[in-house]
Amino acid sequence: MTKQDIINEISRSTGIEKVTVMTTIEALMDAVKQSMTKGNNVYLRGFGTFEVKKRAKKTARNISKNTAIIIPEHFIPKFKPSKEFVKKVKSEKH
Repeated sequence: MTKQDIINEISRSTGIEKVTVMTTIEALMDAVKQSMTKGNNVYLRGFGTFEVKKRAKKTARNISKNTAIIIPEHFIPKFKPSKEFVKKVKSEKH
């Protein structure tokens, strides 16, 4: 499902214009990105948590050049679904 599919589904089920739904979804995504960029987690009860996870410094190998490189400590975004979300996905037939 793409972002456009989500916009179409929300618009169809609520009767809200697609432009308004798109603006709202874009604002939500921007708010999540801005919060995580500042190092804050975003908690959406019943849906899940967007977390900022720290990756430690490590040594990796460049196989083609046969050299070792150091990957510095960095942060990555991570999504952890809520228990209700996981339960719902597990119970549905695909």
